[in-house]
Amino acid sequence: MLMRGGTSRGPFFLDSDLPKDVEQRDKILLAVMGSPDKRQIDGLGGSNPLTSKVGIVGKGNKEGIDLNFLFAQVMVDKAVVDTTPNCGNMLAAVVPFALEVGLVKSEGSTSTFRVLTLNTGMQCDITVNTPNGIISYEGNARIDGVPGTSAPIKINFLDTAGSVCSGLLPTGNALDLIEGIELTCIDNGMPMVLMRAVDFGRTGYESVSQMNADIELKKRIEDIRIKAGQLMGLGDVINKTYPKMCLISAPKDGGSIATRCFIPHVCHDAIGVLAAVTVGTACVLDGSITHGIAKVPSGNTKAISVEHPTGEFTVELEVDPNNSQSVTKAELLRTARLIMRGEVMICDNS
Repeated sequence: MLMRGGTSRGPFFLDSDLPKDVEQRDKILLAVMGSPDKRQIDGLGGSNPLTSKVGIVGKGNKEGIDLNFLFAQVMVDKAVVDTTPNCGNMLAAVVPFALEVGLVKSEGSTSTFRVLTLNTGMQCDITVNTPNGIISYEGNARIDGVPGTSAPIKINFLDTAGSVCSGLLPTGNALDLIEGIELTCIDNGMPMVLMRAVDFGRTGYESVSQMNADIELKKRIEDIRIKAGQLMGLGDVINKTYPKMCLISAPKDGGSIATRCFIPHVCHDAIGVLAAVTVGTACVLDGSITHGIAKVPSGNTKAISVEHPTGEFTVELEVDPNNSQSVTKAELLRTARLIMRGEVMICDNS
């Protein structure tokens, strides 16, 4: 099934329909998406990282887990399938897909299921609308980056700190220095490096096309990304899709912070779900790069509005009242939709 999850899109498969052998599975996924080819002209990919994603779903096999989810980021112009990081956008389509194919049954007018993301071991509770026992995609919920409105999908992340890295602040510091640039290395669902746009001589409000055409900027960011990867315990990240790199600046449209994110070499039209959670977390941590830039509300429960090129993304974070460096809850709203169902034909060009 081809599904939209949040601001991403891609085919979803039952895990039982794909080979268990990872090499063979990845070969099939590359063929499905039409990679490597910058246009992905011979597959389902949309020549953009946001539309070159795959979801693989199965029944949960651990106590308390309803569904297992494996996310695959298929590189557009490289023969690489990366199943290391999470994707909160595609996560929004997991329960709708599972209901469509009968992996789970609805519980009433709304249905909540616990999903284990196999990539990192992250768990979350996902609630969807199921009037008359059927998954509904119609509603009044709107998210920036997606036209129109849809039924709301609520995602409550249960434990995201150190999803790929050793902890929330994998270097042990809220602030580090690489190549003369102050930055925060952080992982609350997505390994990220946050830097002030002004330190690169940029405003942070440039358009996506301007950012992607800025070869000098992208080279500096990539040089820092490679070194940050080592500091974060991620090893050689040259051929990895993480850490994501994010330029931050003061909010411009009434939000908490403005962002320009790279995943990892292309400037994102919006911001990923877990990237927004991670950026929002940095905003509430003492001493991070966001200090003096982000506008953060008071109280233990904080709604952080992350501005991005096509709108904003609000994350609700709950801070431990006894430890200001600990975020105990992250909740957000997404939407999803089934676009089509059928068979995908692949060919072997190797």
